[in-house]
Order: sequence, then structure tokens, then C-alpha cells
Amino acid sequence: MKRIFFYLLLLLYVNVLFSNNNTLLLQLDEEINKRSEYEEAKEKELLLLGDMFRYATSKESKYQILGKLFDAYRNYDTNKSLKTAHEKYQLALSINNKDYINDASMNIAETLCMLGMFKESLEIMDGIKQDELPGFLLPYYFHTYRTIYGLLADFVTVDIMRDRYLHETNRYRDSIVAFNQEGTLPYVIVKSDSYNFNGDYNKAICLIKEYLNKSDISLHDKAILYYTLSESYRGINDKYNEKKYLILSSIGDIKSVVREYVSLRRLAVMLYEEGDIDRAYKYVTLCMDDAVKCNARWRILEVQKMFPIINESYHLKEINHQKRLKNTLLTISVLSLCLIVAIVIFYFQKKKITVARLNLIKINNELSKVNSELKEANQKLIDMNKSLTESNYIKEEYVGHYLNQCSVYLDKIEQYRHHLNKIASAGKLDDLYKLLKSSSFIEAELKDFYTGFDTTFLQIYPNFVDDFNSLLTEPIQIKQGELLNTELRIFALIRLGITDSVKIAQFLRYSVTTIYNYRTRIRNRAACAREDFENKVMNISK
Repeated sequence: MKRIFFYLLLLLYVNVLFSNNNTLLLQLDEEINKRSEYEEAKEKELLLLGDMFRYATSKESKYQILGKLFDAYRNYDTNKSLKTAHEKYQLALSINNKDYINDASMNIAETLCMLGMFKESLEIMDGIKQDELPGFLLPYYFHTYRTIYGLLADFVTVDIMRDRYLHETNRYRDSIVAFNQEGTLPYVIVKSDSYNFNGDYNKAICLIKEYLNKSDISLHDKAILYYTLSESYRGINDKYNEKKYLILSSIGDIKSVVREYVSLRRLAVMLYEEGDIDRAYKYVTLCMDDAVKCNARWRILEVQKMFPIINESYHLKEINHQKRLKNTLLTISVLSLCLIVAIVIFYFQKKKITVARLNLIKINNELSKVNSELKEANQKLIDMNKSLTESNYIKEEYVGHYLNQCSVYLDKIEQYRHHLNKIASAGKLDDLYKLLKSSSFIEAELKDFYTGFDTTFLQIYPNFVDDFNSLLTEPIQIKQGELLNTELRIFALIRLGITDSVKIAQFLRYSVTTIYNYRTRIRNRAACAREDFENKVMNISK
């Protein structure tokens, strides 16, 4: 009896595990369906960077923007990534900055590597002298070499050459680990990869999971960590967790809008081996489409190894499905005919009223359901319209206010410039130096700026201070002559939808740590649950 009970518990546990992975697969399918939305946002980002580059006035700023464009095109469009890298290189030459030239050269080498041009990539890297590189470029230098030799090791078929390339890969992997500070993202990624290579899979799992507990990790970085984690679980033959983290990595890749990836391809192969042919075909087709769009030739070659097998299995499955469908339709047709005959006989014999009543009840139930859904949808629409109306009102108020403030500020700057010019023309250099060193002008303008912000905000939310204090156990006291203090101003920005501490710190000219401490201190005084406090602030109405 105990043994049967144990087996039942084990069966239940296994079912729960598979159910969890099935839920993640459904989530992945949802994210794939939203790819066009993510790509549209990505294209807008690229257009914005392109506009910034065109309107930039200095070579230095143009170079920095090209760096951002290269990062945006990396893993998305190899052709444009290469073009951008070449533009960076030419601009670096015109600036005559050796560090810029080396950085742009490594950009070119990295992109050529993804195009399968390993010889050209190595020639560029071998032309860069390691001892001439500054500290901030060395990790990228080691990373590029590691990537090139790693792909060469995957590509080559001769064992002696593969061993050589693997040796070089490990050498540069060790350099990355040695150079980067313990606990940083590059360190964790490469160190865990090293653990996997040497068979220390549990060490890799512990290292990655410890790092994943941090909250400030980007989606793309999480995708990389999840893939490495899947490799660790593959090493210990844990199929469930291998699949789980391949799914999570694929979700991260889709949401990050990258086209050069490996997780989804590995997942497609795994699903094919499990017999999920439909998903395997869907995913491997997507991998091929994205690899072609990105022009990542190496990834195209990888996908091509598995695509014909999955494609053939899928089409064979479809043929068999069509055969079964035809037989099923034939059977259904015969049964339907028999059923129709039986219904006709039954109809004319009895229960006419009963059938009509049942149909009526069914229709009424469906109508009630539809009516409830319509009411719910209508309420959501009302809430959405209310939110949009408030948002538009806020935008109108602040746009009008800050346009006016910009105009006033420009006049002040012009007056200040005339004043400085007058002093300089009079030869009063000491007075001029005093004015230039003084921060009183900036402080006065900041005070006016924050006063204008406070006034405009309280025009929109006149009861904000009282409503905000009602959420606290200890209300905030405002000094005489103040509209808002720093604490209230932080949460005023949060009410306007600016929740990022970095952006709040920039706006208020404080450190991120200071903003975090303010927020934490206020949450500790909340009359409600701490985790619900900022949501309640967001719901303060006009």
C-alpha cells in the first residue's frame, strides 16, 4: 500500500513538472505571436538613433551614437552591423583616436566572424596589439578572440585543428575570467561556461542561480544566462530543467528582438526528439527566417543541419494527418447521416417541446455569458478612456508649461551672456572668473524649475499632498513657502509614471542611492502593505 502511495505521489510530481514546462511553452508561443510588435519597437529605436546621428554636430558625439547603433544592430542585422562598424572605423580615423580605431576594428572583426569570414576576422584581430589597448577594451578583445576560435572549433571537422581552436578558446576564456571582477556579468557568463566545459556543471548552476537573484539584469543578459544554465543541466542529463531554461532563454531572445540566437534551435531539436513535431517545425522555421534576416551565415549553417529532418517529419505527419482526417470525416459523415435519421424519427415521435426548451435555455445561458463579457469589456473600455483622458491632460499641462519655461530660460541665458560679455569687454577678468565659478545662477534656475514643476503638478493633482499623507502612518510636513519637498517630489514623478530611480535621480539631481533610500524610507512608513504602496500612489486621482 505504501509503495502504491509513493508511486502515485511520484506520478503527480512528474505531471506537475511537465505541466509547468507546457505553461512556459504556451508563453513562448504567445511571445512569438507578438514578434511584429517587438520588431516595430526595435525599428523605431533604430530610426531614432539614425536621426540622432544625422543631427549630431561633433565627431565625438557621432562616434558615440554609432557605437549605440552597432549594439542595436548586433544580433539583429549583420549587414547593417558591419556597415555601422565600418562607419565607426572611418570616423575613428578622422578623429585620430587609437582607442576608437581599435574598438571599431574589433566591431568589424566580430561581425565578420558572424558572417563566417573567420580568416578575415583573425587578420584584423592579429593586427591589434594587446599591450596598446586600455583596460576597458581588453575584455572585448579577449571576448572577440574567444568567439572566433569557439566558432572555428564548431566548424572544423579535423580533430587536430579542433583541439587547437578549443585550446585557444579556453586560453581567451581564462583571460576574460582573470580580467573581470568576480560577481560581474561577464565573469559569471564566462566562468560558468568554463565550468561547463570542464564538467563542473553543479558549480555553474550555483554560480548562475546566485547571480540571477539580482533584479537589475536585462532580458538579453538573462537569455544568455538561461542558455548557459540549460547547458549545465544538459551536462547532468536533467532533461526537464534543460528544456525549462531553453524555453526561458528563447522567451528572452524573442522579447529582446534578437535574430542571432541558439536557444530556440536547441529547443526545436529537443521537441522533435520528444515527438512534438508541430512546435519543432514552427520553431526551426522561425530560426531559419531570423538567421536569413540577420544574415548570420554561421547560424544558417547550424539550422540547415536539422531543418530537412524536421521538415520531412512535419510534412510526413501532415500527410498522415490528412489521411486520418479523411477517414474521420467519412466516419463522421456516415454517423451524422444515421444521427440525422434518428433525430428525424425522434423529432416526429416525441419531445418537441423539450428540445425547444433546452435550446432556449442554452441560448439564454450563452446570451447571459456574452452580456457579462460585454459588460466587462465595456468597463475596461471606460477605465482605459479615463486613463487616456488623464494622460492627455497631464501631457497638455506639462508640455505647455515646459515650452513656456524653455522660452523664459533661453531669454535668461541670453541676458546672462550679454552680462558676461559686458564684463569681459570691460576687462574685469576677476569678476568674470567669479561669475563663471559661481553656482548661484544654476541654483536659482533649479529652484525656479522645481517651483514650476510643483505648481503645474498641483494644478493637475490639487489634493495630492493630503491624499499622499493619508497613505502614511506619519504624514510629511512641508516647510512654510514650499509647495512640495524632495520626498513628495519623488512620488509626484512616480504618479506621473516615472518609476525608474535612475531617471528620477537625473531629474532631481540626486544620486540613485539617495533616491532609493528616500523611496525605501517612505515605504516603511506606509499605512498599507509596503509592496502595494506605490501602486496606491499611482491611483491618486485629480
